[in-house]
Amino acid sequence: MTDVRDNRRGILAMAIAMAGFNLTDALTKLATEQLPLGETVFLRGLFATAAVAVAVAADGSWRRIRDLATPMLALRLFGEIGSTLFYLMALVHLALPNVSAVFQATPLAMTAAAALFLGETVGPRRWIAIAVGFVGVTIIVRPGLAGFEPASIWVLVSVLFVVVRDISTARLGTRLPTSLVTLATATAVTLLGAALLPFESSVSRVTEWTVPTLGQLVLLATTAAALVTGYVLLIKATQLAETSAIAPYRYTLLVWALFWGALIFHTVPDAPTLIGGAIVVATGLYAFHRERVRRAEREATRTAQ
Repeated sequence: MTDVRDNRRGILAMAIAMAGFNLTDALTKLATEQLPLGETVFLRGLFATAAVAVAVAADGSWRRIRDLATPMLALRLFGEIGSTLFYLMALVHLALPNVSAVFQATPLAMTAAAALFLGETVGPRRWIAIAVGFVGVTIIVRPGLAGFEPASIWVLVSVLFVVVRDISTARLGTRLPTSLVTLATATAVTLLGAALLPFESSVSRVTEWTVPTLGQLVLLATTAAALVTGYVLLIKATQLAETSAIAPYRYTLLVWALFWGALIFHTVPDAPTLIGGAIVVATGLYAFHRERVRRAEREATRTAQ
């Protein structure tokens, strides 16, 4: 049984991780307007991997490098690579708030996955909330209607990979140091960037390798710092807390997306995106509320016994 204090720490870590990830998204989108996607991911990854490698050397966790050879970590890296690839492909072609709005399906998907694969109890009301939430996703994506963006489907594919990543992280538990898992993650995403280099014409707006300027390198280094912050805190959150407890706090991502979208890109989401996003967030928060009610009932029952 997860301690209440661990859940609180996990929730705080998740909220800050979302701020770090959305700053990463905004800066990455800005970088891909000047550099190819593969180059952006690769150079950003080099900065991130170097920073995490220093941390691993400092805390001595490098001595356990052989412990990384576990199937559950391999599954986590598979999920990380898939989620990053499809998310960034969508980010290149869609406005930041639109990508984040569709991505808000993640907590609902995680709640369902927690019931199916982690044995967490999810009652009928939360299942209804999950179903209604995905109606909200349909409103955002608008399949078959005017305004439909095929790249929105890539975000949904990314959500599925995130579920794989976070379920495997929860199964991994605290057996491996956070810094070591972060190093493996940063390295895997860097290799993803390198693998994308021959295919820039298929995934990027800028299709040829460009020697980055000093300003672009500073931008990529800042992006890497935000990314590492997100990695570390996301891993810590999923290790500390119950999946269904921290999942709703992913919704803070949408608040940051609206802020950065307006500030940096001067974009404001249209009415269907706002309505669909509101439905997804509302159902996710309701699902979280029901989870808390169920937990209180279980604790009351144990106390009575």
